[in-house]
Amino acid sequence: MAESEDALKALARAIARIEELLERLPLEVAKDLRARIATLRTVLLEKRPPALVLVGRRGAGKSSVVNALFGAKVAELGHVTAQTGRGRWYEYERGGGAISILDTRGLQEGSTPAEADPAGNALESIALELRAKAPDVVVFVVKASDVDSAIDADLDALEHVYEEVRRAHRAEPPLVAVVTHCDLLEPKATRLPPRAVDGTADGEDAAEKMRHVASAERAVANKLDGRPRLRDRRAAVLGVSVYMSWRSDGGLRADERWRNEELAVTLFRHLPDAGRAELARATQARAVQEELATTLTKATAAVCAGIAAAPIPLADLVPLTTMQAGLVAGIAWIGGRSIDRRGTSEFLTGLGANVGAAFALREAFRALMKLIAPGGGPVVSATIAFTGTMAIGAAARAYFIRGVSLDAAKRVFRRDKGDEKD
Repeated sequence: MAESEDALKALARAIARIEELLERLPLEVAKDLRARIATLRTVLLEKRPPALVLVGRRGAGKSSVVNALFGAKVAELGHVTAQTGRGRWYEYERGGGAISILDTRGLQEGSTPAEADPAGNALESIALELRAKAPDVVVFVVKASDVDSAIDADLDALEHVYEEVRRAHRAEPPLVAVVTHCDLLEPKATRLPPRAVDGTADGEDAAEKMRHVASAERAVANKLDGRPRLRDRRAAVLGVSVYMSWRSDGGLRADERWRNEELAVTLFRHLPDAGRAELARATQARAVQEELATTLTKATAAVCAGIAAAPIPLADLVPLTTMQAGLVAGIAWIGGRSIDRRGTSEFLTGLGANVGAAFALREAFRALMKLIAPGGGPVVSATIAFTGTMAIGAAARAYFIRGVSLDAAKRVFRRDKGDEKD
């Protein structure tokens, strides 16, 4: 993060200056800009690790879900006996992004955990940690083969978790149910994702496996819907495979994850803005990175257009290039890169992005448009600012997230700015 701090600090100063100028703008214009600026401030400048609490019985795959999200062995696995002792908040980090996870003790344990728990039992252990920090999302983890096997005790514990969160924080976070071990559903030999081929035995096997996955998801959804306290919080039920295996030297032996990116997207969409950037960087899920970068691009473009159209003297204006450099730095960070202000300037120069210069001529545009079409100057300025910033964001996504060359990113910029056609 250190390398991109100066670009984001410059953005922070620009945002603070814009917020001061909002008092001088018409009410409706200021209201929209405040909403857009709030998104930029929260996502980029007030970001923090999202807080997830994982609830489920021993063997459901809670630690495996954590490892699958990160694509790395960050949580210990209890293969035969209970591994996690006292529940505690862990901050797992990867590539400069982090997720705070309450890795709870397994419910309905058949043995004493390898780690001692002074709280004495799983529910009290969970309650102690929930009082310390509120989760953003509650993740209920259940094994596909257990969706109709003594699950009521697990749901009792889940209700207890919500009761503790309500009591301690007056909050009711969304509930995402994750059905694990879908790879072990019949036919076991058919791998996920299934390769369905119409008219073949393999196609029939694939269809059968997917029916079993859908059946397991419905069973969990129905169980949750049977409990009013949980039904109202249920955001999603997703069947997954989170199986990963490592050799003794730490090398990856097997990776059979399925719907891992969909799980990351599901969590992302139910997080508050402050937790989204860290999730995007930690999981490196491209769909999450793209969605967040697009949100930031639209917000920045709207702010730039608002600035360009605003009746503010030229001396008071915030340079568009500061906002655009902050956008580039933010997208680079989300994509796993950190660049300083010089790096953002070099990227913008490499694209041929000269929107800042166009903005500096804003008053000349207005003077000209007053002669041609009275009142049209602000519209022209705003259009240039909006289109140029959207094009910069598209190029930054292509370069920092999808990994295209600078020449290819430059073509994206020109295309989206309208300088050339596909």
